[in-house]
Amino acid sequence: MTKPPESTVPAHPTLALLQQRVSHPRLNDPGPTQPQLAELYAAALRAPDHAWLRPWRFIEVSGDDRARLGEWMASSALSDDPEIPDKKRQKLLNSPMRAPLVLIAWAKITKHPKVPAIEQVLATGAAVTNLINAAHALGIGAVWRTGAPAYSPALKQALGMAEQDHLVGFIYLGTPAGEDKPIPDLNPADYVSQLPE
Repeated sequence: MTKPPESTVPAHPTLALLQQRVSHPRLNDPGPTQPQLAELYAAALRAPDHAWLRPWRFIEVSGDDRARLGEWMASSALSDDPEIPDKKRQKLLNSPMRAPLVLIAWAKITKHPKVPAIEQVLATGAAVTNLINAAHALGIGAVWRTGAPAYSPALKQALGMAEQDHLVGFIYLGTPAGEDKPIPDLNPADYVSQLPE
């Protein structure tokens, strides 16, 4: 495969933001303001979406509700696996406290003859991607986490989700703390191929 010529055109500001985005696992106060959250949601809602089903949903968790979410995560894990080690359960109890705001992103699945559930989950993932890219543009730190709680039937039930719905992840938002972890430049050629003969 021939390597495309290097571009001599200066990067567009939007492209520069997308190409420099990193996750921020350590987050402090303050979290995003209400006007900033409105901007994040406006970006999220422009995600690609087959048949305009709008499957994406977000639950905001802040303040004391973070501790309640931690309790639900820990008790759901215990319900799903009674042998869960105490250290892991304690970690789940504390995990929502790692950021001033946690968004629970989930896909509300609608039965549709042309749009299978996986496409609705992907659309929700695209909405989350738009949201965290918008956060980066505003200087808000973000990290998208999943782990066992994202796949817990007990936690889905506690959150009021239907059995067919999918919990896509937990988006932690706040002010970045510490230095960004350096990410090596990746060569697109390592991830792109042509149609086989």
